[in-house]
Amino acid sequence: MKKIATTLGMLTLCSSFSSQADTILGLYAGAQGWNMETEGGYSRDGDNRDFNFEDETKGSFYVAFEHPIPLIPNIKLQKTEMDTQGDITLEQQFDFGVQTFTTGSTLNTDVSLSSTDAILYYEFFDNDLISFDFGVNIKYLEGELLVVDTDQPTRTGYEDFSGPVPMLYSKLQLGLPFTGFGAFVEGSYLSIDDHSLTDYQAAITYSLMENLALDVTFQAGYRAFTLELEDLDDIYSDLEFKGVFAGIEVHF
Repeated sequence: MKKIATTLGMLTLCSSFSSQADTILGLYAGAQGWNMETEGGYSRDGDNRDFNFEDETKGSFYVAFEHPIPLIPNIKLQKTEMDTQGDITLEQQFDFGVQTFTTGSTLNTDVSLSSTDAILYYEFFDNDLISFDFGVNIKYLEGELLVVDTDQPTRTGYEDFSGPVPMLYSKLQLGLPFTGFGAFVEGSYLSIDDHSLTDYQAAITYSLMENLALDVTFQAGYRAFTLELEDLDDIYSDLEFKGVFAGIEVHF
């Protein structure tokens, strides 16, 4: 009888510890589909040209790990693609790459841009009603800009840029108990010298599944990313990517 009681006690203790570990440790994975509109333009000398960009549907993916260890930050990794295409008929001369494009030329552009975020953050509140995170985001940008003269396809201009950008990061999340609904605002921001970058999103969430093993949450919201560069690898830009998104987040 003592052996049976001891065994039951150990099983209860293990079950209690497992439940507690699931509460204080968290692994999150999410994916979003972003209906992205692009506005603005770029140049290599500060005399930017605004292109007529096409709307695109792009993806964003992330994973995050949270833990209860003091002083050691939580971590979130996120990847976002922002490739797009556009065109313009020049009203004045445009120099880009090693080419000079004359007034009246019709140009096509290919913009290949990706953002990789490594976010280190602390939780200052974390409950069913409110949670607030604050930290830093080391955002690594990679961009390739191609311009082609439609009348003379061999005339092309090409520039690229890349590098890490340290940004402040914060997230505020609110919940409505017993409804399954919630909301969050999340953003990274930097303004230094003449560079200005912002990346924020706001969304309504709804819990599709919630149990000890797995939580699944639906997200629907709006995201905007602005990229104003002043001579980063000889690139100047005033680009804005914005639009609605929908996504799914899984919490293990």
